[in-house]
Amino acid sequence: MLIPDRRKISIYLMVNYNVIGTMSGTSLDGLDMAYCQFIFDGQQWSYTMSIAETITYSEELKQQLSSVETGSAFELAMLHQSFGHFIGQQVKNFREKHRIDVDFVSSHGHTIFHQPSQQLTLQIGDGASIAAECGCPVVADFRTLDVALGGQGAPLVPIGDQLLFNSYDYCLNLGGIANVSYEKEGDRLAFDVCLVNMALNPIAQQLGSPFDGEGAFAREGMLNNNLLAALNELSYYKQKPPKSLGKEWYLTHFKPLIDSFQLSPKDALHTICEHISQQIAIAINSKPEHQILVTGGGAFNAFLLERMQHYASGKVSPGDKELVEFKEALIFAFLGVLRYRNEVNCLQSVTGATKNNVGGAIYWNSN
Repeated sequence: MLIPDRRKISIYLMVNYNVIGTMSGTSLDGLDMAYCQFIFDGQQWSYTMSIAETITYSEELKQQLSSVETGSAFELAMLHQSFGHFIGQQVKNFREKHRIDVDFVSSHGHTIFHQPSQQLTLQIGDGASIAAECGCPVVADFRTLDVALGGQGAPLVPIGDQLLFNSYDYCLNLGGIANVSYEKEGDRLAFDVCLVNMALNPIAQQLGSPFDGEGAFAREGMLNNNLLAALNELSYYKQKPPKSLGKEWYLTHFKPLIDSFQLSPKDALHTICEHISQQIAIAINSKPEHQILVTGGGAFNAFLLERMQHYASGKVSPGDKELVEFKEALIFAFLGVLRYRNEVNCLQSVTGATKNNVGGAIYWNSN
């Protein structure tokens, strides 16, 4: 008979957790890290986010992450483990710099493939390598179980929205991809709405900037109604949730359409912002006078938010700067807490899986 590790038993019974959450998004801004505390009082979860920062990727690493899907299986395997070691080293540096103790690390990794119709999703950043470097337990690989159960494996943040941000009618994240989460008839629903920074950043880079920070380039552009109509006719928008987007969809459907119109970068940015705003309005305008929490890098794009507010029937409310930038890292830290407690962290009503599930693999390591 195996005797369970006492430390493993005690952590399931904890009600107070100190966790570092890490997130690497499709926009390749860098590795987000957030040191978070979660407390459960028996009825309600609460959180604080004490320290958060982003480690900018080197051009070499950014190139590897953006192109590995076209390389060899060996290159992919090598990047999976080397990126895990990178994350672990950054977590170790973060802990030493801020002199913090943690119960565990919760890592999303970086998505390379996402094709749930093929029961395929892959986030690289090997959890064992992270644990080996940082010297503490690690939770990783959150999406694959849900996809194996027939779900989309995305979005995963809605359980965090439900338990941590339930004072808002809608939680809208504007990252590489826009996703929305809300309650309807007692269920939490969520889906990927459209592309945001995954579509905008490459065009801004044609103008010599990594992104169109406050939307200044887009504001100077002109609307192309023909492109706008063509974008709004893409078949994804006619699908009913659950549904999700990935880089493959951008490369196969979105980018070729943009390229075919041969617009100036500023006109393309302006038109895509209008498209994003209209699609988000379709997704969130079912409730009058609603409150919309907006987070993610796109929340800093003033022009985009103005166009969203133009179409939205509720109030668009960006969170504070730290929440805007690090909400996903915070929620992946929380998903790790639920995994440690063996509680549902992925909702059938959101992903379309055959059942609610507890996603994530745990790598036990401590100094």
